[in-house]
Amino acid sequence: MKELQTLWKQVLNKIEIAVSAVSFELWIEPLEVLDFPSSQKLILVANTEYAKKQVLKRHSEQLKSAISEVFGEDVSFEILDPIGKKEYLKKNKPDSKQTVLEKEEQQSTSFDPKFTFDNFVVGKCNQIVYAAAHSVAENPGKRFNPLFIYGASGLGKTHLLHAIGNYIASERPNLKLKYVTCEQFTNDYINSLHGSAKELNINKFREKYRFADVLMVDDIQFISNKNETQEEFFHTFNDLFQNNKQIIIASDRPPKEIATLSDRLKSRFASGFIQDMQVPDFETRVAILRKKAQLEKFIIDDEVINFIAEKVDTNIREMEGLLSKVYFLATLLGKPSATIEEAREAFKEDLDEKREGLNPDIIIDAVCKYFSVSKAEIVGKKKNKEIVEPRMIAIYLTCEMLDLPLVVIGKVFGGRDHTTIIHARDKIGEQVKENGKIKSFVSAVKEIINEEN
Repeated sequence: MKELQTLWKQVLNKIEIAVSAVSFELWIEPLEVLDFPSSQKLILVANTEYAKKQVLKRHSEQLKSAISEVFGEDVSFEILDPIGKKEYLKKNKPDSKQTVLEKEEQQSTSFDPKFTFDNFVVGKCNQIVYAAAHSVAENPGKRFNPLFIYGASGLGKTHLLHAIGNYIASERPNLKLKYVTCEQFTNDYINSLHGSAKELNINKFREKYRFADVLMVDDIQFISNKNETQEEFFHTFNDLFQNNKQIIIASDRPPKEIATLSDRLKSRFASGFIQDMQVPDFETRVAILRKKAQLEKFIIDDEVINFIAEKVDTNIREMEGLLSKVYFLATLLGKPSATIEEAREAFKEDLDEKREGLNPDIIIDAVCKYFSVSKAEIVGKKKNKEIVEPRMIAIYLTCEMLDLPLVVIGKVFGGRDHTTIIHARDKIGEQVKENGKIKSFVSAVKEIINEEN
């Protein structure tokens, strides 16, 4: 199994430089290698049915090509969703129930070795949250409990969580660590409610989470609108907190902006230390890219580093993904180092990929999803701040991401005059440069658009 995981890591490395950073993180990296039964077919598992569909729709060819290169031309693959995984194990591995449980527990304490405090680039944008995370890692349960980290996708929240996990696992190996996404916590809870032994299943679920010395929950914003899950998480939180166990939570927004989050949970989160991760400035972005090039042993011209740092200013993962793509293009051309020509070509390809199939409705839907407003409100006449700001962001993104006449954009947004569109576009454009909060909003909405387009 260890050899299989090594080969799969090679597959991931090949795909990572062939697709965008967002696509890799969302759809490819979470794939799990379940089995390689006949040396002819690799059995993979996606974390949701939707993820399975997205991988097959978007990246089937890249996956097929990379698997053929690593495992051999005759090897095919099959992707299962979580239900399909259970059926496969039941059919092919009758004695695997305990093994699967043990594997899940092992994964919950397994942190990516690439994500450490040593290779986390500290700048003005993240120095406070870095210091808090390091303090928590050194003294879990003593200070900053809970630690609530928030910021737009791609700014390094997950890196810090894994860095905390790696540090504690190394320095305090006796502590039980549990890292999950909010989606995993929700699915575990829902699964515990099914079956004939409901009470036993719920007790197992609670034992799984409440026996942790350190609980980390990523993307907690997805607990929005899940009232029963919120109730269960509230009691899990209380149990851990009262026993001086460390709780670390990451989100793309602060607690007060998570729609339908119960007041009790908001109060619990606010009882600890809440800190945002801001968009890195140019100098920090350059430092991050240089660190990435150093770790990956990329030979990259300084001009390329500066070009990428200027072009991608809201998402570190996207920036690093573009750097990998630039280097990959250079190696294909047989160049000793990546130059500005490859950088421009890679950036153009990324723009073309993002714009393919994009339309104003997709942008408006993403804004509505993030701000919990309706499309009717976005295109309507209401002028309260809760609606005006999302509306202006939707207009700005439509202008930025689509090549449409201003008059057409005005019609999309309720028949507004083109001067109104210009005002919204320019105002948000200026705020993105000066206001970290607005820049974070825009970045988060772009992530939703990229995920669903």
